[in-house]
Amino acid sequence: MLDELLHRVSNHTPRTLETDTRFPEAAVLVPITRSDEPELVLTLRASGLSTHGGEVAFPGGRRDPEDPDLIFTALREAEEEIGLPPGLVEVIGPLSPLISLHGIKVTPYVGVIPDFVEYQANDAEIAAVFSVPLEFFRKDPREHTHRIDYQGRSWYVPSYRYGEYKIWGLTAIMIVELINLLYDAKISLHRPPKSFINT
Repeated sequence: MLDELLHRVSNHTPRTLETDTRFPEAAVLVPITRSDEPELVLTLRASGLSTHGGEVAFPGGRRDPEDPDLIFTALREAEEEIGLPPGLVEVIGPLSPLISLHGIKVTPYVGVIPDFVEYQANDAEIAAVFSVPLEFFRKDPREHTHRIDYQGRSWYVPSYRYGEYKIWGLTAIMIVELINLLYDAKISLHRPPKSFINT
C-alpha cells in the first residue's frame, strides 16, 4: 500500500516556480512513517524563534552555502532539529516549491522513515515532535479556510486542528499537494470550499 503511494510521489512532476534567483533557498523534509497506517511527522517550532515561532512545520531550514543540494539541506536540518539520522530516511522525491511570507523559496522532499524513531528535539528550535495519520488529512477535516492572495490568484488554504496543534499556512499547502497526489483527494487550493464564507 505505502509503496504504491510512494510510487506516485516518485513519478510526480512538481510545479515549477519561476523566481528571482536572489530568493534565499530552504528545504523541508516531509517524513512519512513506514507502517500499516502511515503517519506524517511534524514539529511545533519553539515560540521564541524569530520566524514562524509557535507554528507547526515540517523539519527543515535554510540552505547553507556548503550544502551540496537541497536534499542534503532537508536531511541536515531534520537531524539538527529532531535528531533524525539521515541514514534512516529514504528520500522519494520533491513536492512543488513555495515562497514563504519571509521571501524564502522552500522545497519540500518526501521521505520514508521507520515508525520507531526516538526523536531528540532541539529545545532551542523545537517545542514538540508529533505525528498525524495520513488518513486524517485525506478527509480534509479543515477547521476553517484562510484566503491568501498570492502570485495573482486567490488561494484557499485549509487550517487543520489535530489535538492541541493547528496546522495551516505553507505546511497545509504542502500537505494538500501530498494528499491529492497519494489519494486523488481533489482538495482544491484555488476554489473556496462550500463551507467558506467570504467575510
